[in-house]
Amino acid sequence: MAFNAFTWMWFVVGRLKRAANGNVAVTFAFTLPVVVGGAGLGVETSLWYYNSLKLQAVADAAAYAGALEKVAGSDNPTIIAAATQSATSNNFATPGTIEVNTPPLSGPNTAKKAVEVIVKQNLDRYFTAIFNQAPVAEQARAVALITDASKACVLALSPSAPQAALFSGNTTVNLTGCSVMSDSIASDAIKTQGSAVLKADCLITVGGMVLNNPATTVCKSNITQALPASDPYSSLPTPAATNPCRNVNGNKTSQTLQAGTYCSGMDLKGNVALTSGTYVVQGGFKINANAVVTCAAPCTGVTIFMAGSNTVSMNGNAKVTLSAPTSGAYSGVLFYGDRTGTAAQSTFNGTADSLLTGAIYFPRQQVNYLGNFSGNGGCTQVVANTIQWSGSTTIKQDCTSLGMKNIPATQSVQLVE
Repeated sequence: MAFNAFTWMWFVVGRLKRAANGNVAVTFAFTLPVVVGGAGLGVETSLWYYNSLKLQAVADAAAYAGALEKVAGSDNPTIIAAATQSATSNNFATPGTIEVNTPPLSGPNTAKKAVEVIVKQNLDRYFTAIFNQAPVAEQARAVALITDASKACVLALSPSAPQAALFSGNTTVNLTGCSVMSDSIASDAIKTQGSAVLKADCLITVGGMVLNNPATTVCKSNITQALPASDPYSSLPTPAATNPCRNVNGNKTSQTLQAGTYCSGMDLKGNVALTSGTYVVQGGFKINANAVVTCAAPCTGVTIFMAGSNTVSMNGNAKVTLSAPTSGAYSGVLFYGDRTGTAAQSTFNGTADSLLTGAIYFPRQQVNYLGNFSGNGGCTQVVANTIQWSGSTTIKQDCTSLGMKNIPATQSVQLVE
């Protein structure tokens, strides 16, 4: 066949097109995995980012839940359980691990009251498995910091009682450097009535308050709907009873009593000196009119434990000068009511020159504080199920030098890491 110039040109163009199409097909075949992998990487990167946000939310919620449990005074296993339960309820599941540390093991809050949560999870690959089949390890960390907003020297522990902290009559209570706190959800959890005069850093309650006489406070405004304060002495050990039983000689006008177990209670008359140590009282503890009760020299402090539902009755004409130990298991605790007891009432009364230095702790009883007295330098704390205050006194909170502990009145929880 003869080719003219025109036919030859089209023959060459056709050959070039066929060659070009073949090259494109080959090139496409080689680049297809890269294109698919690149698209998959974009999709999976978005998926990883989304999961990292979910994982951080899980860690944040778990740390916050653990911190709330810590505010409530729970032990470490309970705090860990609360954080883990929070993570589970937010759809965090295996394969994955959760680590809860209080205080945190790293970062700027290792020496602070805080809860650290670290969650880890491995994610399967899909498109990117073309390049790497190892799972993608993701981790999120959160730290919830607990901040003490105020200190309390009067704390009512009841979660629901009305008038859990009541100031009435002609009482004048001056709290310096500390607050009144009530854990009750009642609308009148803190109440003032009569001609009561109350001065404090702040009045703080989980519920509400009724102030028939306005209190003088340092804070800008009193706080309602607060987080409950934990029992500051919840870990205090129960003293063991000892043998033999000791007794008070009611016929003596002057006597010195030794620490130990008083199986028939203690009925104190005349001049009575208590030697230093722990007294387990299995009966009533009564201080009669005109009695003078002191700590025998050299005095390193006494702790009086009221076993069961036994109560304290202190007559208003008695002069009582007692102080808590400044060290040891019962440091700062003067009176300690049994946690296993039932509802009862203990009454503290005394002359203006009486001194009760230390914590008056009755988690299951009502404390009627009627005396016109306080502790040495004002160092007295009243922590009870409910409190009715009718006496006049001045109390302060800077008492750590006397073995007493600070009591957080209200606490805030904030995610800081």
